[in-house]
Amino acid sequence: MTHDDDNGARPDGAPRQYATEYHAPVLWKHIVDGLITDPDGVYVDATLGGGGHAAALLDALAPAGRVLGIDRDPEALAAARDRLRDDREAGRFRALHGNFGDLQQLLDAEGVIPVDGVLLDLGVSSHQIDEAERGFSFQQEGPLDMRMNPRAGLTAHQVVNAWSEDELKQALYRYGEERRAPQIARAIIAARPIETTAALADVIRGAVPERDEVKTLARVFQAIRIVVNGELEELERALEQAESVVRPGGRIAVISYHSLEDRRAKRYLRYGNFEGEPVRDLYGTLIAPWQEINRKPLRAAEDEVEANPRARSARLRIAERRDDADAGPPVPTP
Repeated sequence: MTHDDDNGARPDGAPRQYATEYHAPVLWKHIVDGLITDPDGVYVDATLGGGGHAAALLDALAPAGRVLGIDRDPEALAAARDRLRDDREAGRFRALHGNFGDLQQLLDAEGVIPVDGVLLDLGVSSHQIDEAERGFSFQQEGPLDMRMNPRAGLTAHQVVNAWSEDELKQALYRYGEERRAPQIARAIIAARPIETTAALADVIRGAVPERDEVKTLARVFQAIRIVVNGELEELERALEQAESVVRPGGRIAVISYHSLEDRRAKRYLRYGNFEGEPVRDLYGTLIAPWQEINRKPLRAAEDEVEANPRARSARLRIAERRDDADAGPPVPTP
């Protein structure tokens, strides 16, 4: 597949800017080249955001090709539907409200299983970070919210003000890999009630050396966000369900932004489990539902990072669905 420039182009030659004020899709050329195996097929952007990756896929597909987008954030769905209005009216694009962890249920309701490919672009969008009232950023004053679906679920305020010291400590260890979790948890307990992102940031700054403030803030806010949205649990569910919804020969692409996500994606796409344990048949052949296309994750080039700094931490893994008939019964490795 070819593209006229970094902004992409529709098959009829009309330009389309994939990066918008809402969000800049990372590694979109790699996604288009690695995910599409049938230009007439059906593809799922299970983390739709503002629709940048969906737009790139639609531009690369043949007229009969279709994209379904899934997102839990009503603002993201509205932005994508507006952006892709022409494709939606032409029957090439449909946006679904839901969690990517409910992938199989959502696609089954649409009657499209099996599909030809699934994209998971993990983490938080640029728009969500930039909107202070969403409460994702420690660099802006806003309410302690952090919900990707602002209409439902646990809030960061509840986590920060109601969880026990041990629960906070474990969350910061597990989801932020924060070695100063005990002292930060104690500081949060002592400062309650904490009402805003700025107030929480001040508490964290007071608990760590000045030289470590920025990285610690990023890890703590990441940990709370992951807890609020159940991100790792959703990821595991989506990976397991993708095995059932993608046809043999179809593909999955996963973009992660930190090691907790990438570790799960790597293990599942390589071994078919989250423990990283190879399962082999009686002849020693690895049994797994996916065949990795790239053994090492793909990274953004410097020009993309310069244009979109968020792309620096992005890691892309692509795998192809194996034919179950070739797998045989699993035999655990001794």
